[in-house]
Amino acid sequence: MIRTFRLDQNDFQELSEGPIAERLLEANWIDAYDLDDDDREALKPFLADELPANTDIEEIESSARFFTDTDGLHVHSLFLSRNEGKHQTNTVVFILQSQRLLSLREDDLADFRLFRLRARRGQTEAHSPQSLIVTLFEQKVENLADSIEDMHRDLEQVSHMVLEIEDADLEEAIDRLAKVEDSVGKIRLCLMDTQRSLYFLIRHLRYHAELQQAKEALQDVEVLMSHSTFLSDKVNFLMDTTQGFINIEQNQIIKIFSIASVVFLPPTMIASIYGMNFHVMPELDWSFGYPMAIGLMALSGISPYLYFKYRGWL
Repeated sequence: MIRTFRLDQNDFQELSEGPIAERLLEANWIDAYDLDDDDREALKPFLADELPANTDIEEIESSARFFTDTDGLHVHSLFLSRNEGKHQTNTVVFILQSQRLLSLREDDLADFRLFRLRARRGQTEAHSPQSLIVTLFEQKVENLADSIEDMHRDLEQVSHMVLEIEDADLEEAIDRLAKVEDSVGKIRLCLMDTQRSLYFLIRHLRYHAELQQAKEALQDVEVLMSHSTFLSDKVNFLMDTTQGFINIEQNQIIKIFSIASVVFLPPTMIASIYGMNFHVMPELDWSFGYPMAIGLMALSGISPYLYFKYRGWL
């Protein structure tokens, strides 16, 4: 699917009428996702080379993600999305040309939907393709900040569960922490990628009015990077704490079994002695032999228990 937009000063208009070829020529922003063969054919006149393949898009080295060629300025950037309650990363290809910006992606991401909504309401300012790409990155940074706030609230809930609630379900806490850790890792990955993207844009926009706007977005990213580091450290702390509490509970169970074995060992030994089949055992013919053996077993079992209680081991 291809959507076309025209920038007239700060007026943001979607071109939805007329042949696709005419709309593409008139557009300042060509936003394409989930492309079919017809869409790829329609975009060919605007690119000297073929559209990048998925394997090229996913490469992580800087030379493959940030470069310039005859088509324009290329930026491959990771965007965060949420699917079935889990965060995912999606690569968006930006090709910045003198008169237009092309964005190519596989899914209709929430960042782009929100940007279009704000643009229709006049809440964004974009008067050129250069300012448009920087504004899109600003929108991306805002959404990443919202995601970090959501992760912080989730961590506060888990922290309360682990540290303040007695008999908390620690296995559930570990499950929630694992999900938060995965989300925080992907948010941090997007922030690192955004940082690289903005550094690249700043180098190539040094003579444009959007330079200061890009620098401010970069400062926001650096602040969020520090916050994501804090969240990652807190996740690790809570994970270690939860595992420590689980180990303590397991040790308590093992401790109970150990004490029980020590308490019952002396009575078992006495019962074993008097269960022997020797002819010469004076207590067997003694009328008080049975009560004596029972009392001795009870005394030998109670004594270790009282000793453990005295030493504070119970």
